Amino acid sequence: MKLNSITNFITLAFCVLSLNTFAQLNTPRGSQRASVSQRVGITDITINYSRPSVNGREIWGKLVPYGLNNLGFGTAKAAPWRAGADENTTITFTDNVMVEGKPIQGGTYGFFVEVKPDNKATIILSKDANAWGSFFYDKNNDVLRADVITNDVPHKELLTYEFNTVTPTSATVSLIWDKMEIPFTIAVPVSNIVLNNIREELKGQAGFVRQNWEQAANYALNNGGDLNEALSWINAAIEGQFFSQKTFNNLAIKGQILNKQGKSLEYAMLMDEASEIANKNQLNTLGYQMLNAKDYERALKCFKTNIKNNPKDPNGYDSLGEAYKIMGDKQKAIKYLKKALSLNPPTNVKANSEKLLGELNAL
Repeated sequence: MKLNSITNFITLAFCVLSLNTFAQLNTPRGSQRASVSQRVGITDITINYSRPSVNGREIWGKLVPYGLNNLGFGTAKAAPWRAGADENTTITFTDNVMVEGKPIQGGTYGFFVEVKPDNKATIILSKDANAWGSFFYDKNNDVLRADVITNDVPHKELLTYEFNTVTPTSATVSLIWDKMEIPFTIAVPVSNIVLNNIREELKGQAGFVRQNWEQAANYALNNGGDLNEALSWINAAIEGQFFSQKTFNNLAIKGQILNKQGKSLEYAMLMDEASEIANKNQLNTLGYQMLNAKDYERALKCFKTNIKNNPKDPNGYDSLGEAYKIMGDKQKAIKYLKKALSLNPPTNVKANSEKLLGELNAL
């Protein structure tokens, strides 16, 4: 055999050996990979895990031993359960959250569980999110250890993570396998996260659109934001910027901010200005806003203006009748509610007028 042929043969053999040593075909696993996500506010919570099956085995205290254990491999002499199979189970938060009442920075964490007898467990979040199982678990990498109570549940063959309870500001995650549920709660400071996100977005392309400043101010107004900051945002929408434009909507938002700040006179004057540029529906909405503020004079002015401008609109008479009912003027309330019914009102207006008349007749 020539030298070049021998060299080529050795090279080919080495390549085949390398492929056999390092390359693996993509074939199904015994424990299938899974992922589950939940959004709370604008924060995403994602759990990646592998799903072993019970397969007739005794799980708790046997396959998953209680406490911390020496697994016979790796560096960990006292390792928790990997809370799944194969690689680390991981949990990712796109923002800072509270897990079982303890603050956790946004990021990805390894998720482990120390299962205990008597319906007890300790959940663990670790900075080590890239390990394979818990063979190299190091408690010094823990960012959270929280004790939780487990629950007895109907049999679940495949290990499953579920978001069973979700509120506007929190989610409860449950690890369910065999006949045990291990729940823990994640709370999200939604308002703070959204407001911080708004501040950053307004520095970029979003800041060149008037409606975004209005939306920002309205969110701050209704979600515990700084009212002075909200006022600066709505003022930017109204005037002073190339995109600014005075509209009923942004005047109404500014009015609500002023009212919440206790600036009643400024609020009332602004509502007078808003009423002058309002359309029929906006004026009706403004009238109810004045009713809620117990500014009955301005409420009546809004509803009467609507009737003057739209004398055949039954909704205007219905709203005026409701205003008089709230004010305690039974005679005028009945007069305008009957007028609304005489104009062949749509179903929703008819139902409201009839309901209010029934309440007045029962007095």
